[in-house]
Amino acid sequence: MDRIDPDDPRPPSQQIANALRAAILTRKLSPGERLPSGPQLRERFGVAKATAEQAVRILRDEGLVVSRKGSGVYVRERTERPVGLRPHIEQSFGSSTVTIDFAGFSGETLHGAIAEPIDRIREGRLRPDSLTVRMLVPDTSSPWTLPARVDDLTDSPAFRRRATRIMERHALAVVDAVDELGRLGLVASAAARVRSYPATPLFKLYVLNRERVFFGYYPVRESKLELDGESTAIWDLMGKDAMLFQYSRDTDPDSSSSRFVDQSQVWFDSIWNSVARDYRP
Repeated sequence: MDRIDPDDPRPPSQQIANALRAAILTRKLSPGERLPSGPQLRERFGVAKATAEQAVRILRDEGLVVSRKGSGVYVRERTERPVGLRPHIEQSFGSSTVTIDFAGFSGETLHGAIAEPIDRIREGRLRPDSLTVRMLVPDTSSPWTLPARVDDLTDSPAFRRRATRIMERHALAVVDAVDELGRLGLVASAAARVRSYPATPLFKLYVLNRERVFFGYYPVRESKLELDGESTAIWDLMGKDAMLFQYSRDTDPDSSSSRFVDQSQVWFDSIWNSVARDYRP
């Protein structure tokens, strides 16, 4: 029987969900394979029916499994699918060494997704040994090719000033929150840094614990914004409309998913260590 750790601050249902999630992401449970039944999970982990059902519900809410009436619960056929980021950010904090690399426009989504696990660390319910967050954002001090004015496709300094305010509100808030965990001694090693680089991203990228990648393109759409007191039509990058796809390292290092994770990390590190510069407000 697999053991539920009584010293783990996470509830038994979350511990079971984590074990099953790991089996899915490492392909020990293959796409299309049936999950152990409710009675099998109860016997395997020594838990009540409601606990086993909650564990499966967590995986279903994350989109990793689907229920088939009268048949059981199965691993979703495609894990490289549109996904919600928040539960995966929260799950990544279950590791002793947490690393989050983000490349995108402002870090607004990351700021929202990371808030709950940081609160859990403050409350003592999570205690990773280390937490490292790196954020790559565009250099707002130089003209951009996109976003651009609709009428003549020129750069808008007013738009860049607005983008700077949004980025600082979110990315720097993440830095402050992570640094606070280190100052309070809640995480032995805690660091967050923001670097800017001379390009505007056409996609957003998250690399979690060097094991999972979430990737999505920014759609370009026309927006009407108040800039310098006048309504201005801008071809804008719509971060909230970006559909994220998940790729996970599995047991085959040559699989397309494993290679995507590896190359995403290589790309991020190459920008971070070459043309990117520490952001200074």
